[in-house]
Amino acid sequence: MPTRREDAWRLRAPERQLLLGALLIALLGYLMLLGTGPRQGLAVRFSALMPLVVVFGACVSAHLLLVLARFRGDQLVLPVAALLSAVGLIAQARAGLYGVESLSGSKLLLLPLGLALMVGLALAGRHGRYRLAARATWLWAGLSLLLMALVLVTGQRYRGAVYGLGFITPTELLKLTMVLFTAAYIDRHLKPLSRWRGWLPPLRRLWPLLLVWALLLTMLLLQRDLGLVLILALMLLAVLAAGTRHPGYLLYGLAVAGVAGAALLGLFSHGQRRVEAWLNPFADPTGAGWQVLQGLSGMYAGGLWGEGFSEARPRYTPIAESDLIYAVWAEELGFAGSLLLLLLFAVLLTRLLTLAARARTPFGLMAATGVATVLSVQTVLNIGGVTKALPLTGITLPLISHGGSSLLTVFASLGLVLAISDGEPVKARAQVSAPKAPKAAKAAKATKSPKTSKAPKVAKSPRKGR
Repeated sequence: MPTRREDAWRLRAPERQLLLGALLIALLGYLMLLGTGPRQGLAVRFSALMPLVVVFGACVSAHLLLVLARFRGDQLVLPVAALLSAVGLIAQARAGLYGVESLSGSKLLLLPLGLALMVGLALAGRHGRYRLAARATWLWAGLSLLLMALVLVTGQRYRGAVYGLGFITPTELLKLTMVLFTAAYIDRHLKPLSRWRGWLPPLRRLWPLLLVWALLLTMLLLQRDLGLVLILALMLLAVLAAGTRHPGYLLYGLAVAGVAGAALLGLFSHGQRRVEAWLNPFADPTGAGWQVLQGLSGMYAGGLWGEGFSEARPRYTPIAESDLIYAVWAEELGFAGSLLLLLLFAVLLTRLLTLAARARTPFGLMAATGVATVLSVQTVLNIGGVTKALPLTGITLPLISHGGSSLLTVFASLGLVLAISDGEPVKARAQVSAPKAPKAAKAAKATKSPKTSKAPKVAKSPRKGR
């Protein structure tokens, strides 16, 4: 007879097989990275294998923890996230940020720490415990506003962005805290927010939510972080529409966003320069249009199959480790490699939306939708800016670009979605369905009692005695 551990081992067999394939792909890419060392005059030492051991150990440990905990959640998120993170690590090493020898530094610990954070949140929030986050509605709002206030007071500007102490970006945390606040508030006032009077929204219940968002977006605009403003604003509209299922929020929201966007471009010269560089980068090829042209040149040099790890020159790409890392990948592996990377993102984002649709609570639906929207918009803005489909916004590519706070925030968000995918506790479902049995039994007795009472009357009829 199989034991519970054997059942748990078999339960997560699909995740294990997918994770093994992802690790084999990461191994192949890392070996190709090591192969560039001798060609560039660098000796390959045994210590260069340590980053590979750390990545493999972190991924396998995450899977084993889910097996031992008998986790019932999704089995696709972990392998895809692990593969994208490994791809990002290899791309950053080729961009010259780390180098093979420096991969064993503190930067390498970000991936194991992120996986541990994801698994920890998934296990802590399983069996429906993630709903406890909905009780701290105003805690998430206060934390977000306090964080923005601290960044405004103590932050330092570099390359158009505002950083905290140690050049960290604490505003990345807003991508999770504001999702939780928005989902929790709408969940608490779901019925009133779903009832419109014709074309008028329920402003009585809507104004506290809009007030918090107005304060937050104003502080973000003071920092000139237009990319994060766009991500969070679209997330708000998506969560409102998914929770209330009323199309009016999307219609009004897009109209307000269009008017506000036009007004902001007129007020902020920073945004005007980005748009001008997007429309005509050759007007200032050594200034505002330099980043766009260098990224396009790198992708053009990659061609269909890429120049290879040993032939490309990704160091000529500006800000290659964060904003334009997609151009580095395209130069290394060409259009084919870029297409595979886009497919990986499509699989992850589609899976997140699927898990959101399968959520068994309104709060779970809205929280997972918010996470999926943030990651989707962030991916589109980054890749669209590099390929000149959209203006550059300075947004990082999730799980690929350099940035500790960004990587940890993405893993924490994925942990929340994994907890939601675990579903509700079995006992709660049993308690809900248990009271229905007595009612059904009483109804059955009520229908049977007239028949049993009529039968004796017919048997004692005086007509049979005659």
